Amino acid sequence: MQILDSLTGQERGLAPAAPAPQAADAMKATLTDARFSDPNWIFERKLDGIRVIAIRDGKSVRLLSRNDVLQNDRYPELVEALGQEACQQFVLDGEVVAFKGSETSFALLVERHQHWVPVFYYVFDILWLEGHDVRALPLRTRKRLLKAALKFHGPVRWTPHRDRNGEAFFKEACGKGWEGLMAKRADSPYVPTRSRDWLKFKCEHGQELVIGGYTDPRGSRVEFGALLLGYYRDGQFEYAGKVGTGFDTYTLHELGAQMRALERSDPPFADPQSIKERNVTWVEPKLVAEVGFTEWTRDGRLRHPRFQGLRDDKAATEVVRE
Repeated sequence: MQILDSLTGQERGLAPAAPAPQAADAMKATLTDARFSDPNWIFERKLDGIRVIAIRDGKSVRLLSRNDVLQNDRYPELVEALGQEACQQFVLDGEVVAFKGSETSFALLVERHQHWVPVFYYVFDILWLEGHDVRALPLRTRKRLLKAALKFHGPVRWTPHRDRNGEAFFKEACGKGWEGLMAKRADSPYVPTRSRDWLKFKCEHGQELVIGGYTDPRGSRVEFGALLLGYYRDGQFEYAGKVGTGFDTYTLHELGAQMRALERSDPPFADPQSIKERNVTWVEPKLVAEVGFTEWTRDGRLRHPRFQGLRDDKAATEVVRE
């Protein structure tokens, strides 16, 4: 295929021949409370799933999570669909999601560990094409190349976007029960860091947090009562509060076994004196949980949190308060 023939002379100079980038180079967005409309930005639906970088070079297709863990065995139908594309050299950025009605659900996606759940790969960017690194090209140009490179058949889907009316689109997204929107500067390059060229507009609060301990179960509850959660700030593990809802029986047993293997004698938190919970079993802060909540309190605690699932696509040390 000669997809790159559509580039201008200047754009060709920004797309040098290069080896394929890796998942650890994924661009990250910044959370913001700002809501705006700007013709120099595009607006996409924020999907509640697992970020996956798809790499194809000839017959080889690899799906990698943000921490470079191979996902091929977990999502073989996505590997098959990408392997059927006519274009044989690309690196894509996208989100693997499961739908509960019209909403994407991370909690449902996690159930893929237990039983079959249909999934889809929504692709929103392209990093490498036909042996060329296209990350320095403007986002709109990368979108054009992406649409030309793939047929988007089966469970592989194009991520639609709007070029205007960001505030109205955000109101519509929240009304439909979506997680929120992504706002992206239209001329921005793709960079391997967190950037304010990509912004997150969230309809509700939620983020990854690290498990640092758990309380004893009460009543008919098994394994544990609540999880004690934290995040990293300047290398210190800060306490964020506890979550005791959102667990089914399978998760209680599965997570309980994982935490028992990580038990330690002392608290991992930087200021354990601020934790008022009793009968706590401390664990090494290695397990990352996705947690939804209504807001942060003034003293930096979660209000009305609910457990949504474990994440294995991000290192615990990367978890910060958004």
